[in-house]
Amino acid sequence: MRTQPELDLEARQDMERKPDLAVIIVNWNVRDILLQNLHTLFEGNRDARFEVIVIDNASSDGSVDAVKEAFPNIHVIENTTNRGFAAAVNQGLKKLTAKNVLLLNPDMRVEPGALREIIQFLNTNPGVGVLSGKLLDEKGRAMHHTRRFPTLLTQLAVLIKLPHLFPQVLHKYHGKDLDLEKEQSVDSVRGSFFAISDKALQRVGHFDEDFFIWFEEVDYCRRAKEAGLDVRYVPSIVARDLIGRSFAKKNVYWKQKQFTASMIRYFEKWHPRWQAAILKFLRPGVLIAARLHDKMRA
Repeated sequence: MRTQPELDLEARQDMERKPDLAVIIVNWNVRDILLQNLHTLFEGNRDARFEVIVIDNASSDGSVDAVKEAFPNIHVIENTTNRGFAAAVNQGLKKLTAKNVLLLNPDMRVEPGALREIIQFLNTNPGVGVLSGKLLDEKGRAMHHTRRFPTLLTQLAVLIKLPHLFPQVLHKYHGKDLDLEKEQSVDSVRGSFFAISDKALQRVGHFDEDFFIWFEEVDYCRRAKEAGLDVRYVPSIVARDLIGRSFAKKNVYWKQKQFTASMIRYFEKWHPRWQAAILKFLRPGVLIAARLHDKMRA
């Protein structure tokens, strides 16, 4: 029989072997960009202990085989259908061994040292449930990716494309009044670079799979805040965002169909029913306009 000191030593050694962070990447038909992401991730973060879980949503471009060949130590989950973002993330969450998680889009490029900073920040700030950093576009410009929580007026403006005529109308919703060089609490951050603490996983749990794509990260941030946890933007943690390479393969109708469905789901969950009813009433017109747009571009 092992003594208590021996058991304590074994427990400590087990903790030392576990990674400090799990990076979960949901992929759909962006093989080359995914491989570049992974190369950058491993080359620039050798000072961090992390594991990577790739969930592939039925890609047809050889993504799975390419990842397995180039990175045999990565855990790959191969779906036979496109399960969407939230459901795929949950598959990864069920496989992780690390206590903290970073959701990372395949078209992101994590800057050197970013993973170590994420680990250190989450370990020293127990009140933080969700964390994100400064995202730079391809020209190195900081992006306003934080969002205030949706209201009916902001989402109506989105649906009728009001910012095309009045660009300032959604500046506050898009967080364009916030100082991107200042660490601060925000309502929500993009799911493309979205770190989740162990405390959030315990209190909030997994993602709501009723969201196929879009609004699932907004919902998670809101649930984190409801659980008494902070959503934090930290500009010293940096990544580059190539923005929507998977989405570029989809037409406007498909995007609007998914976007509006998720918007309505969010309002059904967090807002009065009459507000969701208004969005449902407007949705067919939005989809007709999207269909006409695709036909004109064909």
